[in-house]
Amino acid sequence: MKHQEYGYLDMCRYILDNGSKKEDRTGTGTKSIFGYQMRFDLNEGFPLFTTKSVAFQLVASELLWFIKGDTNIRYLLQHNNNIWNEWAFKKWVESDAYDGPDMTDFGIRSQEDEEFKELYKEQMKIFKKMILEDDQFAKEFGELGPVYGKQWRDWETARGETIDQLKDVVEQIKCNPDSRRHLVVAYNPGEVSGMALPPCHSLFQFYVSDGKLSCQLYQRSGDVFIGVPFNVASYSLLTHLIAQECGLEVGEFIHTFGDVHIYLNHIEQVETQLKREPRKLPTLKLNANKQSIFEFEMDDIQIVDYHPHPKIKGPIAV
Repeated sequence: MKHQEYGYLDMCRYILDNGSKKEDRTGTGTKSIFGYQMRFDLNEGFPLFTTKSVAFQLVASELLWFIKGDTNIRYLLQHNNNIWNEWAFKKWVESDAYDGPDMTDFGIRSQEDEEFKELYKEQMKIFKKMILEDDQFAKEFGELGPVYGKQWRDWETARGETIDQLKDVVEQIKCNPDSRRHLVVAYNPGEVSGMALPPCHSLFQFYVSDGKLSCQLYQRSGDVFIGVPFNVASYSLLTHLIAQECGLEVGEFIHTFGDVHIYLNHIEQVETQLKREPRKLPTLKLNANKQSIFEFEMDDIQIVDYHPHPKIKGPIAV
């Protein structure tokens, strides 16, 4: 049987061979294709990729942050998760409250200038300390706007009401498993302009068959090297969590893309990854005593027997 990770590696090869070169909002440039789908059988191992090390603790803490409906990076920093820092940091250094050294275009400059890179690290350290220790500063500069957690748990309607999409979909799966309406939508056109980053993973849908729960994600934009391995693990974990609450087994995770791309400054990293052979996928273990996805904390989620190839570093395009 073909290793499940080859679904991802095959997509990488396809984009390198067939992708169109495109400009993008970050100024980095990409090789891109439009429309692709991967499928993972969650009974054949947890799809935490092995051809490079993927930080599962970051995946899990970000997902729990979404589930809590949180939109402030303080919770993430409390769990040593820095993956959303750059967008909040950008808001601070571009504000009138910032009086430090010029941080214009820090994402690109920190890659090209070692002296500036050290300066950026110093300013980021100050920023993180203030987020963690100063409530008012965290409230003003740690907020990312109405991003995923807000849309999942507190979608505002035109009538001024709110909808807890995630809670509702869990209840629907329990009460009416054959429904075709098990959807959660993160891309809210009415609030996109207020978000630090418009949702890349735009909507997801659940499907129940033969006592198994499957999930399909539609991702409008996929950063293949950095983002997609996180997204696969995150929504696979969410499927396991909801299946446990609903008394179901897990089925498939299906990942459907719009614009899926490799940044031009990730080409070398992807080629390195493609030279590596996938290893056995790990196992996910959840605290069986947790009856609701809203009760889970980090200690309740564990990955067992994960032995990946070494990490491959790559810059984040902001």
